[in-house]
Amino acid sequence: MGRAFQIPRPFGGMTVLENVLVGAAYGAGLSRAAAYERSVEVLDRCGLVEHANRRADSLGLLHRKRLELARSLATDPRVLLLDEIGAGLTDAEAAELVTTIRELHKLDIAIVWIEHIVHVLVQVVERLVCMDAGRVIADGPPSTVLRDAVVVDAYLGKAL
Repeated sequence: MGRAFQIPRPFGGMTVLENVLVGAAYGAGLSRAAAYERSVEVLDRCGLVEHANRRADSLGLLHRKRLELARSLATDPRVLLLDEIGAGLTDAEAAELVTTIRELHKLDIAIVWIEHIVHVLVQVVERLVCMDAGRVIADGPPSTVLRDAVVVDAYLGKAL
């Protein structure tokens, strides 16, 4: 299981590649050569190859979020937990990230994504679960859930 946190906290004094190598070597338990190969593959998949030798603390928010995703993927998870990965991004940056997540979805990785930026989330998900006060209030296809009166009331308030 891998997890990408809402607020990325990479190992700032290390390069992007070194950050991902930590996940591959220690999280996936790969040999040095296999960890390097896996890391380069993950950097490519996450759009970070050109940043491989930059210090992680020099990255902007979008690339830090991509790095957070890459570190998780390097562990070769069967389930990927995304915690508000779109938070703080512009619409254009979020769209870039959606493209990457769509590609990951094709890899037979189960993705559980918690997100408050619903227009980003519904571009990818097949199933949407809405909660209110810790209780599930709707579960199903995004188009159905977003039209559900209980969901509308919980998130937008009662119509006047």
